[in-house]
Amino acid sequence: MNKIATREAYGKTLLELGSKRQDIVVLDADLSKSTKTNEFAKEYPDRFFDMGISEQDMIGTAAGLATCGKIPFASSFAVFATGRTYDQIRDSVCYPNLNVKIAATHAGLSVGEDGATHQSVEDINLMRGLPNMTVLVPADAVSAARLTELAAEYKGPVYIRLGRPNIPVIYDDSQKFEIGCGIKLREGKSISIVATGMMVAMAMEAADILSKEGIAAEVIDIHTIKPIDKDIIVDTARKTGRVMTCEEHSIYGGLGSAVCEVLSENYPARVKRIGVSDTFGESGTPDAVIKKYGLTAGDIVKAAREMM
Repeated sequence: MNKIATREAYGKTLLELGSKRQDIVVLDADLSKSTKTNEFAKEYPDRFFDMGISEQDMIGTAAGLATCGKIPFASSFAVFATGRTYDQIRDSVCYPNLNVKIAATHAGLSVGEDGATHQSVEDINLMRGLPNMTVLVPADAVSAARLTELAAEYKGPVYIRLGRPNIPVIYDDSQKFEIGCGIKLREGKSISIVATGMMVAMAMEAADILSKEGIAAEVIDIHTIKPIDKDIIVDTARKTGRVMTCEEHSIYGGLGSAVCEVLSENYPARVKRIGVSDTFGESGTPDAVIKKYGLTAGDIVKAAREMM
């Protein structure tokens, strides 16, 4: 299976958008090689702003550019783009509802060797709680490209969560994406696996294993955490009666919490959350860290068996 990092797809799409829209500008916080905004910088130097290691200034400047009719894409590592800049995002972007796009790379435990200080496992929680903020979490390179395009078209603040490692490509170019609409990747009647980001590929792998045991798992990709697709979540819960959420994020405040909120108000069902359980990460290879914190396809299979 072909593997591409979502940050790679973001960088290429940004470059393509630059040729189509003169109102797009890009800001970075001294990490353009890692966030993949460097190609845009080379091609459109007059529309690229390296703010240095000054993330708060980057967001404030992006807000200012938005008031002048520009569409700013501001990029840094997720832990800095959300935590270090929270006050600026809240008061300078979301409160005035400005058209700023925050595309954060190196999210989650899969940052790997950079360790706990750089492994953002709470960024979805921070961004989801902000009024006016839309939260997108691509599952692969194809969805990352299309969701970046949709973010540019969308009016209002958007947070795009991107990863560092190469991950399996799930979709082909014919797949349609819409902000706020989940995608059913696999039909099933035994259990529902609702996943986001890199965990979608894990969910598909787990579903393959479970099918050999006679357990038909339905797999849903929730690429938009906010606004979340309530209908697809309620429909799959009605169908299977068992829902498992999978995310490379804390089980508090992310996809798991969002799904539980939807179901508690609309169709109470059994839910099991797979994610980071109220802890920080640690340094190690991405595969080793993902395994240690229980986010592998095998962990999903084990939890599904227990739910059955």
